[in-house]
Amino acid sequence: MPASAPAPPAQPSPSGQSDITLAFGGDVHFSGRTLALLDDPQSAFGRIAEVLSRADRAFVNLETAVTERGTPEPKEFLFRAPASAFAAVKAAGVDAVSIANNHALDYGQTGLADTLEHARAQGIPALGGGPAALAYQPWITDVRGTRIAVVALSHVDELWQRWEATDTRPGLAMLRNPLRALAAVKLARAQADVVVVMLHWGPEYQDCPNAELRALAGELIAAGADLLVGGHQHLLLGAGWLGGASRRYIAYGLGNFLWWRNDAMSNDTGVLWVTIRDRKVAAASLIPAYIDRVTGQPYPVDGQAAARIMEEQKRLRSCAGLAERPGN
Repeated sequence: MPASAPAPPAQPSPSGQSDITLAFGGDVHFSGRTLALLDDPQSAFGRIAEVLSRADRAFVNLETAVTERGTPEPKEFLFRAPASAFAAVKAAGVDAVSIANNHALDYGQTGLADTLEHARAQGIPALGGGPAALAYQPWITDVRGTRIAVVALSHVDELWQRWEATDTRPGLAMLRNPLRALAAVKLARAQADVVVVMLHWGPEYQDCPNAELRALAGELIAAGADLLVGGHQHLLLGAGWLGGASRRYIAYGLGNFLWWRNDAMSNDTGVLWVTIRDRKVAAASLIPAYIDRVTGQPYPVDGQAAARIMEEQKRLRSCAGLAERPGN
């Protein structure tokens, strides 16, 4: 039976301040089997909302244009959702979404403009999209005196030059423009205590990060990132600490989350639960979940299902070259 999977409680730090918690879910679509969930936005995410809502700040990758207008782009998979998508995200306890992915411009500039406007109307920051000055701008939130910056970037190559945010055209923040992307991370480092980079990157259906992803991760951390959270591969990838004395944490891919199609490679998923203590990333773990084969909603699991997912995470951590515990 699925478990309620309560999130770990906050603990006081040695300084007397309570822990700060961040929660991250993977890729979210409202299409196919999940479109009907928007008939009741308040319940669209199902019981996984119980987990997301417990965090001080929660994030997902919203992998769709939120529009009912626009012209389809020249690509195979096209996704759009009504404005109620942002009401559903908000009701689930999500505080901000990344739109730096390979579907936010599926319906062109009109679709992107609508997405940003609907996000503003619901009070949900849509990160990584808009004019370049906005798309690459770190989003900064203060939680009990700790400043947390989030930068959202896409590294998917499909139509990237056509979709890239420039000084003269709205679009998406692209890691394929490394000068601008790394400058955004450096700016975040100068303005915040903790820097998070949400990423859409890597080959689909490949469960171990390739040399390119590892190199990019190193560049982002060198620029000032404390936490990298990836997606796009349709699989859970390895997550863990960078070796040596580093206290940087990398989750290469969180997989599908609220998902439009049954068995898009894997229904295994989870919520990445991150603890910040004394202005540093102190702990991180996966709350395992599974995508319901009928509704497309992720739900927390325990017992054998959770044990299987967590055992697989050990293998994936190893092939990602990451450590289970932080360095000293």
